[in-house]
Amino acid sequence: MKGRPGSDADRPARNPAVRPALVVLVALLPFAAGVGVYEWSSHVTPDYNAGLFGVHGLDTYGLKARLGTALLALALVQLGLALWMYGRVPGTGPAPRPVRTTHRIIGLSAFLLSLPIAFHCITAYGFESSDTRVTIHSIGGCVLYAMFVAKVVIVRSRHLPGWVLPVAGGALICGIALMWYTAALWVLNGDTVPGL
Repeated sequence: MKGRPGSDADRPARNPAVRPALVVLVALLPFAAGVGVYEWSSHVTPDYNAGLFGVHGLDTYGLKARLGTALLALALVQLGLALWMYGRVPGTGPAPRPVRTTHRIIGLSAFLLSLPIAFHCITAYGFESSDTRVTIHSIGGCVLYAMFVAKVVIVRSRHLPGWVLPVAGGALICGIALMWYTAALWVLNGDTVPGL
């Protein structure tokens, strides 16, 4: 099965006929998730002293930068595992079944790791647009959770074209990288990021 993960050989092939209701679901659920995060974050009264795991105020910047870096590392491991499952890592051969299980566990871990970071950002700062970096980060946070929802919906579907899942996974990794670039790198690089 060219273009398919080797470990998916035992699963039924995707139906090439795209169902209209599924397209609406794939489009609306992520959109609703993104709008929901935006609505919540734009109606929050910021509490700049909000704590995260016992750390408060400006000290949360360093903690969130480290957590964000760990999240990016998990996303990169996810990318490597996905490439292996799709037969895109030269010299590795077909991915054994535990690779798919590990991919799922790391994906869930990445999602769970993102939650306290996002919760703190929303409750401490809300949706902000004070400068370019902050605006990109705020919009990116809303879109990131839309991408998480899209990936979950797409991975469960057998009725979408085979290219949709890798594109959704790649977009999610890019979203995590953008969030890291506009926040964690900013902190780790002395409150500056190249290009912004």
